[in-house]
Amino acid sequence: GVVEMAMRSFQKLLEGYEKCLVIDLQKNRKDMLFVNIFAVLIAVAMAVPMHFYIPFSTFFMGLENLGAYLIRMFVLLAMMFAYLFLHELVHGAAMKLCGTKKVRYGFCGMYAYAGSEDYYSRGAYIFIALAPVVLFLAVFAVANLLVPLSWFWTIYLLQIINVSGAAGDIYVTCRFLRMPKDILIKDVGTSMEAYQK
Repeated sequence: GVVEMAMRSFQKLLEGYEKCLVIDLQKNRKDMLFVNIFAVLIAVAMAVPMHFYIPFSTFFMGLENLGAYLIRMFVLLAMMFAYLFLHELVHGAAMKLCGTKKVRYGFCGMYAYAGSEDYYSRGAYIFIALAPVVLFLAVFAVANLLVPLSWFWTIYLLQIINVSGAAGDIYVTCRFLRMPKDILIKDVGTSMEAYQK
């Protein structure tokens, strides 16, 4: 049915489809620059108003000595590192939910990625692209409500990384939403290809 077609992957390109668009955020400098500026704007838009609500100085609360400060910085860096892996694992899990048999993970320059050789319906691709940002938006929001004030910014910095780091996912989602509903999208991890009837 229509819903099934809207949320699935295909191992082979459907008959009558031809490549109509390639988005490569590493090779296309204009797209890369736009996404990076977009990410910075998201980070500023999240950090500045929150600073007036809960001052950033609370990050340093309870840090009487260098040891306590180093522990907090180490925890933040460890959580950032873990988040990067979990973000890609969520992309991979979303691919599996859409029927993908084999997901590839890797690093390319500054970026980690999850990719596959499958072709995704537009709905499936958008679900895959936005799954990590939506999931971690909820996780970090709940964590922020539960941690002491002195740990608020440690978690909120992860939230900023989550949302601003999804600038590329948000950008390609907007591009694909402006295309016909029946397009198919191949995401090899470092670039996306759209196919149209």
